[in-house]
Amino acid sequence: MFVEIRHVIMHMSINHTIAEALAKVTARIHQATLAAQREPESVRLIAVSKTQPADAITQAYACGQRDFGENYLQEALEKQADLIHLPDIQWHFIGPIQSNKTRPIAENFAWIHSIDREKVAQRLNDQRPDNLPPAQVCLQVNIDDETTKSGVRLAELPALAAAVSKLPRLQLRGLMAIPAASNTPAQQHAAFAKLKDALEELKAQGYPVDTLSMGMSGDLEAAIAEGSTMVRVGTDIFGVRIKA
Repeated sequence: MFVEIRHVIMHMSINHTIAEALAKVTARIHQATLAAQREPESVRLIAVSKTQPADAITQAYACGQRDFGENYLQEALEKQADLIHLPDIQWHFIGPIQSNKTRPIAENFAWIHSIDREKVAQRLNDQRPDNLPPAQVCLQVNIDDETTKSGVRLAELPALAAAVSKLPRLQLRGLMAIPAASNTPAQQHAAFAKLKDALEELKAQGYPVDTLSMGMSGDLEAAIAEGSTMVRVGTDIFGVRIKA
């Protein structure tokens, strides 16, 4: 009996904490959009649920959250199977993509944020099931040319955009980046401004792109000020996941 009561209390506490956290993050997004003279609805919150249990996603879903981002494929597939009963959940793959894992990504994700090579894009296109709509995709840009990060360099972006735009089972929507970590607002703004400029260049070349996937817990205000349409927030919603 004691164990059951403790489980209920813990369940209620997690639910309450996630609800409060989501409310705080949503309020930050709202304030940032107002400061940027933008509509709050112009920014979409992606709850980054990597390493979080399916139960935590269920709690966030119950609070109205629908978009969830996953980095690790096998973990994501297991959670998708557990949560198949949630009808309108949207899964976003935001991690590095290995060529030998493109098929399950193509089959199970509505959005793919991290395309950085033509080979990967071609495989995703060829393996996207015909009964699904085209996958909505972003090209990941290594905005600071960091050797430890994935992403196409800015100089190589036009060629990759041209290749992806020709693939019928993928719909090129925009760009994604994870800038170098910085607590300096000026540096944060500068990195996000580079990605925004890159998107504007694609628009000028005729690509129908409209998405900037940029900004996380520590820099979402700067990202929104520079035009982000999707922010990816994990720890500030779910807390730190301690693995057993």
